[in-house]
Amino acid sequence: MKTLAMAQHTPLLFLMLLLCIPSVKSSFQPALMLEMAKILSENYCFPENLVGMQEAVQQAINSGEILQISDRKTLASVLTAGAQGALNDPRLTVSYEPNFVPLMPPTLPSLPIEQLIRLVRNSVKLDILDNNVGYLRIDRVIGTKTAAKLGSLLRDNIWNKVSHTSSLILDLRYSTAGELSGVPFIISYFSDPEPLIHIDTVYDRPSNTTRELWTMPSIMGERYGKNKDVIILTSKRTLGAAEAVAYTLKNLKRAITVGERTAGGSVKVQKIRIPQSEFYMTVPVARSVSPITGHSWEVSGVSPTVNVIAKEAVAKARSLLAIRSAIPKVVQSIANIIERFYAFTDRVPAILQHLQSTDLFSVVSEEDLAVRLNQNLQTMSEDPRLIIKYTQDNAAIVEEDLALDNFPDDLESLKVLVETTIKVEILPHNTGYLRFDQFFKSSAGDKLDELMAKKVWEPLKDTDNLIIDLRYNIGGSSTSLALILSYLQDVSKKHHFFTIYDQIQNTTTEYGSLPQVAGPAYGPKRGVYVLTSYYTASAGEEFAYLIQSLHRGTVIGEITSGTLMHSKTFQIEGTDIAITVPFINLLDNHGEFWLGGGVVPDAIVLAEEAVEHAHEIADFHQGLESLIGGTGVLLEKHYAIHVVALEVSKILLSKWAEGLYRSVVDFESLASQLTADLQESSGDHRLHVFHCDVEPESLHDAPKIPNAEEVGYIIDALFKIELLPGNVGYLRFDMMPDVEVVKAIGPQLRKSVWRKIVNTDALIIDMMYNSGGYSTAIPLLCTYFFDAEPLRHLYTVFDRTSTTMTDVMTLPQVRAQRYGSSKDVYILTSHMTGSAAEVFTRSMKDLKRATIIGEPTIGGSLSSRTHRIGDSVLYASIPNQVVLSAITGKVWSVSGIEPHVIAQAKDALPLAQRLIATRQLKREQGK
Repeated sequence: MKTLAMAQHTPLLFLMLLLCIPSVKSSFQPALMLEMAKILSENYCFPENLVGMQEAVQQAINSGEILQISDRKTLASVLTAGAQGALNDPRLTVSYEPNFVPLMPPTLPSLPIEQLIRLVRNSVKLDILDNNVGYLRIDRVIGTKTAAKLGSLLRDNIWNKVSHTSSLILDLRYSTAGELSGVPFIISYFSDPEPLIHIDTVYDRPSNTTRELWTMPSIMGERYGKNKDVIILTSKRTLGAAEAVAYTLKNLKRAITVGERTAGGSVKVQKIRIPQSEFYMTVPVARSVSPITGHSWEVSGVSPTVNVIAKEAVAKARSLLAIRSAIPKVVQSIANIIERFYAFTDRVPAILQHLQSTDLFSVVSEEDLAVRLNQNLQTMSEDPRLIIKYTQDNAAIVEEDLALDNFPDDLESLKVLVETTIKVEILPHNTGYLRFDQFFKSSAGDKLDELMAKKVWEPLKDTDNLIIDLRYNIGGSSTSLALILSYLQDVSKKHHFFTIYDQIQNTTTEYGSLPQVAGPAYGPKRGVYVLTSYYTASAGEEFAYLIQSLHRGTVIGEITSGTLMHSKTFQIEGTDIAITVPFINLLDNHGEFWLGGGVVPDAIVLAEEAVEHAHEIADFHQGLESLIGGTGVLLEKHYAIHVVALEVSKILLSKWAEGLYRSVVDFESLASQLTADLQESSGDHRLHVFHCDVEPESLHDAPKIPNAEEVGYIIDALFKIELLPGNVGYLRFDMMPDVEVVKAIGPQLRKSVWRKIVNTDALIIDMMYNSGGYSTAIPLLCTYFFDAEPLRHLYTVFDRTSTTMTDVMTLPQVRAQRYGSSKDVYILTSHMTGSAAEVFTRSMKDLKRATIIGEPTIGGSLSSRTHRIGDSVLYASIPNQVVLSAITGKVWSVSGIEPHVIAQAKDALPLAQRLIATRQLKREQGK
């Protein structure tokens, strides 16, 4: 429904429009305006929009600024524009009609039966079209009383005949009149007896009553039911009750609307004479709200599902019904294909059930059907290879090169094929180059192996690295991949490469290393660099994918074509819809399914630049072992927890030996991989390797002592204080300063910060944005919250560099008043709280001196040092100190701090205030 709700002062705006014309003496206009207001108040179907109208009218009259227009029709136009604009309702009109004679047409039920029959026959047309399609044109919606009088006529001549059609076109293009009471009867004809459906709510203002319209439990004639297709035709002339029928059936998803947007009429509009005048006001006196949508068809009309000009609606509906009649057959054909060919057999039952239950109500074309079915299949199967497409050119996707099925058996033909599809060279720096333009079927067996041993592996056996060029490889047979991969492994050991499940053959085949090969094996240690392009497809992509999953080489070039692997495409008979179904699944050596899609290289470069980059990456890989081992040495020497350092160092070298660093192609990717491996194997997220062309400055250099001019700026920048209600202090500082800096700014800090909060009844310390700094001032800060005696053990620091254990204690003396040990202290934390800020917080928590509220902290390091890895541009940040709890004696700095009360950072402060208020209230009540 178009929203007509306005602000409370809207009537005043209406009056201002009326008052914009020069004022003259008038004898009738004040009364005219008062009567208009009264008519609206008693009859307008949105009375809530009229609040304050009477008072506004009276105020305007009393001001004496009443408009007078000599021409009555001009006045009516002005009043119409004002009413429509103020209430945003185009149905409100005022007219000047001195000769108007109201006509009172007789109600239909009161007409003689013969006249009723003639009227119905003139307003209803029934026809049966080709393919048993019913065509029912209704130009007037009759009410329940009329329908009751014509029961047998309607049943025998209309509804029972329509009920036997296979689908129905309901033509409402010329329906411009009717009664709302007839709407439930028509809707009921297209729904089930139970449950009843609430289809409309009508509010009548003059009687101030609300009437609900529901479907009927019993009707005259046979129901059409819910399953057969119904198309409703609409036009710009479709009005009133016919709009209610179209709107309801469309939103119940029982009919598809075809044609033009309807007129946007009203449930009931009355033309009311303004007393003591010849002016009339047209007012909508009732309104409809659909319980299905919460809106209405009034004013805005019914928008069609398929928009065409009215005169073309019948032809469009017939073509649409032809499409929709084919939907069950299309769905069943797709289900049969999936059941027979889809490689994920365990997923088939759920997919078929989902396919049959797919909501296809609003499908209006083959393309629309293909899109809808494809979306559902993709969501349900989570398999991007299972695709339904609308292809007018019937272009099928061919997965396999059929020429490979005629693989030559004789040796001479086989030699020619090998010579034309394989190229071998020795490049500078003793780098082997092997170009494969297609892969062969393994059915060639020993013949192929012997040819390749002589053509490929013998010339390449003494090279330092190997480039395998697949940039021009558009596929072939996957079965020969195991032979090639065998040459790249230790032939004395058994290796599993991949598994193939074939749904058509119902076979599962495992492919591993061959027990022996005809030529010299290349082995597992030398570098292998696979080049790809956007043209690399099918088995070429599989080889690149397996090289990555086996960690046997580095892929360089462009993302591969993403050609669907081992799939068949079927055209659905009689349509332009095709389904592509993967009938083979490839599982890699980890048991993971590869669902196709392009292979992403480890180094993405232009295909024509791939060879050059392969040489550069091979040179980079020569120093990898040294860099990885050097990282482990630094860890063993400097990491705070020595036993962890020894274990992590071994893991790094083990990962290198297993080929897990072959995907590393430069210093940045090496830094990222080392960081991930260090953190995963140690459980310490503070370990970090980074790439830097210039040696970084130490973050722990001696702090700069501020001069007198800088002190005030530092205090304002670091500290924020506030006195909250209930004599609660609030102190926020976002960095932990060095103790020498604290001493330098001490006098002004005590005056401008500490003195303002030291005498509060409770204190909130906000550390949510404090990521750390220096730890040297922690003992001094903690001391202010404890008594002078006894000294308290705050924490212990173990320094790996000096192998010392240092107990950190509170200080015996401070220069300012202590906050004391009895008043409540609350510390707010977040996931940003780290390093020295955590040490302060944890110490206060361990000694039960503060309540911690907020998020778990980051688990930062008290101290980390940066070390250069060899003479490279890589640097490792290694925590050399750990903090041990004064209570448990255990390391806590890696895991962070768990608050007493966990809350989101944004809620921590108000939560602390509520806790303080609750505790203060309890104390007062306990006195």
